[in-house]
Amino acid sequence: MKEVWIQTISGKRVDLPTPKPEQIDINDIAYALSMKCRFNGQCSRFYSVAEHSMRVSWLLPSGLELAGLLHDTNEAYLPDIPRPVKELIPDYKRVENLMEEAINNKYGVSTNEEDKRIIKRADNVMLATEARDLMGDTTDWGLTEIPLLRPIKPLPIDVARWMFLKAFESYTKGGHHV
Repeated sequence: MKEVWIQTISGKRVDLPTPKPEQIDINDIAYALSMKCRFNGQCSRFYSVAEHSMRVSWLLPSGLELAGLLHDTNEAYLPDIPRPVKELIPDYKRVENLMEEAINNKYGVSTNEEDKRIIKRADNVMLATEARDLMGDTTDWGLTEIPLLRPIKPLPIDVARWMFLKAFESYTKGGHHV
């Protein structure tokens, strides 16, 4: 089988679709997510996946913040494919799940079905807020969550990266997870 891998900003090689925890680096994740724009770049202002992930983590109860912060980290290594397109590519979800598993193993994240439901709800609250503030008319999206009251004012890339790393450090108590 042909090797399939990507090289990260730190120079690490990450095997696709068989990523290993030792190939994962939180600095590579923060860098990539801060450089990726939500909504496939189709929003009114640049708004990074790193900032989105932080905002999701802020909505979660104690103990789930790290899982919330890392919920989209596979996008650091894989292209961000909008939800409607993912439904058309069944094998993509399998590759995403393998990447998510490697990242969660690296950082000691374990979630049950109830945890995943809580994280998904927070993700959907942020989606509703982002849709209102960054996307214009989203009446056909079928959003069910109520957006947050405070509007989003997107952060600059370097600030989002720094804040993502600070949140990670806070949630892992500066532990050995780097």
